[in-house]
Amino acid sequence: MEKVNLSDKFALFTDHWHPRIVGELNGQQVKLVKFRGDFLWHRHEGEDELFLVFKGRFRLDRRDGSEWVEEGEFIIVPRGVEHKSFAEQEVQVLVFEPAGTLNTGDAVSDRTVPEPERI
Repeated sequence: MEKVNLSDKFALFTDHWHPRIVGELNGQQVKLVKFRGDFLWHRHEGEDELFLVFKGRFRLDRRDGSEWVEEGEFIIVPRGVEHKSFAEQEVQVLVFEPAGTLNTGDAVSDRTVPEPERI
């Protein structure tokens, strides 16, 4: 067992939209990522995703609307729902999703991180 300090882990990187793995359990991965600006539209056909805001806030856009997710809140994006994230200022987010889930889902681009670093 290893205790993880989220503030310490977030301090290890400065780039945006590049998730890092900080834990695994039952076939799921706990990832940390910083958002700033606009991401790309994508979907995950076979995976649900949980986004928990550690610091800051971001807007989760869906084709049928948007939702601001504030510090201390989380939102679950069900599999198959097309979505993208937007953050006016830098936001620190914990993502919980099945191992092997691509950060860009079905929209492979220069922002795709096929094998996130473990920190």
